[in-house]
Amino acid sequence: MKYYMRLSRGKREFCLFMAIISVISVNIIAPAITCFEMGFSLESWRAALGAMPFAWFAVIACVLATYYPAEWLTACFLEKDDSYNAHILVNILATVLMMSVILTVVASWIAAGQVSAEPLEQFFFRWTRIFAVSFAVEALVAQPIVRAAMNGLHRALDARAAAAGSAAAAASSPRD
Repeated sequence: MKYYMRLSRGKREFCLFMAIISVISVNIIAPAITCFEMGFSLESWRAALGAMPFAWFAVIACVLATYYPAEWLTACFLEKDDSYNAHILVNILATVLMMSVILTVVASWIAAGQVSAEPLEQFFFRWTRIFAVSFAVEALVAQPIVRAAMNGLHRALDARAAAAGSAAAAASSPRD
């Protein structure tokens, strides 16, 4: 039941799911990483704000690129009858692992405004921090919010469908 209520049911819902989660993630992770790199100040936060629209597009592309590999990796570690929470946690771990590897390099290029070897040279130093911050934000903030939003949306849609079904049944029943 949790799978049906808390995950997207179609392409439109998947787009809504991805929009919500990417906006939350980019608005928390990008400033946090920038502040860790440059120091916690208003200037660091402003620097992150300038790059965030471009980073958002990179995040969307990464989500689409890692969606099926993350599903495959999740299936490698879990059985179909394992719990909903286990599936979600392993999927978050797989997705964040793959996305953090890509975005450690790409987001650095976006923030710097140029392609250079620096993100590759400092990859392991930066990646560990980016992975830790990203995993914490996804597991503790973004995913719970988006799953609650999907649950609320599905409850509303199911209630509307039930009301429409009962109204149609009442209209078609013979009257005295």
